[in-house]
This record gives sequence, structure tokens and C-alpha cells, in this order.
Amino acid sequence: MRSADAGAPLDVSGEDAPPPSFTELAGVYALTVGAIAAAEIQRVRREPSVILTRAVQPLLWLLVFGAALSRVRGLATEGTDYQAFILPGVLAQSVLFVAIFSGLSILWERDLGITERILVAPVPRSAVIVGKALASGVRALVQVVLVLVVAAVAGIPLRWTVLGVVGALVTILLGAVLLSSVSMVIASGVRSREKFMGIGQLVSLPLFFASNALYAVTVMPAWLRWVANANPLTYEIEALRRFLVDVGPDRLAVDFAVILAGVVVAVAAATKLYPRVVV
Repeated sequence: MRSADAGAPLDVSGEDAPPPSFTELAGVYALTVGAIAAAEIQRVRREPSVILTRAVQPLLWLLVFGAALSRVRGLATEGTDYQAFILPGVLAQSVLFVAIFSGLSILWERDLGITERILVAPVPRSAVIVGKALASGVRALVQVVLVLVVAAVAGIPLRWTVLGVVGALVTILLGAVLLSSVSMVIASGVRSREKFMGIGQLVSLPLFFASNALYAVTVMPAWLRWVANANPLTYEIEALRRFLVDVGPDRLAVDFAVILAGVVVAVAAATKLYPRVVV
């Protein structure tokens, strides 16, 4: 007995579905980054007082420490008001302390089982890292804007130009992405919050004091100059100083090249180490 559809042609082409295009892959990547960043920012929106309280420390450095040290001669500020000179360093410090502890979210996500859900999702791991880092950058930008507003009210002489302010904010965002990625590298290698906090402090304080945040590189001893020149924070502050104060070495291309190279390396390292958190 013949089957009713025995003579019907088979609708089988034998060809696999075409691979997704670059545009489709880029769209999925961007959506993942945006979703991760939005989730991270939402946590901060629930407690806006955190941003305000964190802005107190850089303001103390600027208004108290800067006012006191402005009377000290020989700090090589290139004829610039000392408070204006250290403002880029204070902004970088603000970003540093926001970003370097942002990796703490990885630890509590692992403890709550959220990390396992992220790992089984069909999304690039680097998109997760970039999304978290961008969220850290947005938090840093809000804090930096608060400091800049206070600086304007206090009459600190800065170069208030559109290019200068926009360039400074872009520099801040890139610096936050770099430092946040470093924080996630640290978080991926530890198992406890206490150890993470200890390593974070061990990293952040030398980065800040072995940079040009509070004094020019030219006044440092020779060995500290070598350290400062290898410190990515030095290049971030150098760029900020050119944008906002118009002093220091005029090599923005070098500054951004170093920062971008650091971002690529840090994101790649955090991406490689991230899955090991739940092993």
C-alpha cells in the first residue's frame, strides 16, 4: 500500500541557516551591554545618597587640603592656582575609589547564584564586563559633575570651554572603565569580600599617591618618576589637566593611547577570569 505523500517532493535543502551578520552580532552585543549597565545603575538609583556621601571626600581634598597646600611654594604648578592644579587629580581620585570597588558586585552575584544564570546565557562574556564597567563610569560621571559644580561655585579658575568639559568627561568615563575592569579582575581571583576590600585598598592608594595628582612629576625623586610614568592614572590626570587647566605636557594622543590600551588589556583579562568565579 502506497503512502498518501509518497510521491510528494521533500522540502529539504540540506543547507544550514546562514550565520548571523556582523550587524546582528553588534546589535546583540550592544543590547547586552546596555541591559547589564542598566541593571547596575538601577541599584544605585535606589540609594542616591551613596553618590552624595562619596562626593564628600574629593571635596575635602579640593577645598581643605588644596586650600592649605596652596600656600606652600615649590610645588611646580606652572604658575597655576594650586586648587585648580589638583582638581584633575581630585576628579581622578573620585573615579578611582568608585571604580576600584565596583567589582564587589561580582562577589555578591556569585553568592546569590546570579553569576550562574549569566554564564548560561547566550551572550559574550566581554559584554557583561563592559556593561558593568560602563555603569561604574556613569556613577563616576555623576560624582564628577557634582565636584565640578562645587568648583565653579567656589570660583576655582578652570578653563570652562565646551571642548574642555566634554574631553574631561570622556577621559573620566574611559578611566572608570579601565579601573572597574581591573576591579573585576581582582574580584575574580578572591573568594571573600574582606580580601577583596583589602586588595582594593592596597591597589588604590599607591595608584593615587604615585601619580601626578597632588604634585608634578618633575618634583618627584627619580625612582618615583619611573613609577609615575608606568601608572595609568598619571596619563588620565595629565589629560584632565590639559582639558580643564591647560597646563602640563601637551600629548593628549599619548594619554588616550595609554588609557585605551589599558582598557583593552583590563577588559580582556576580566573576561578571561570571569567564568572562573563559579568553578
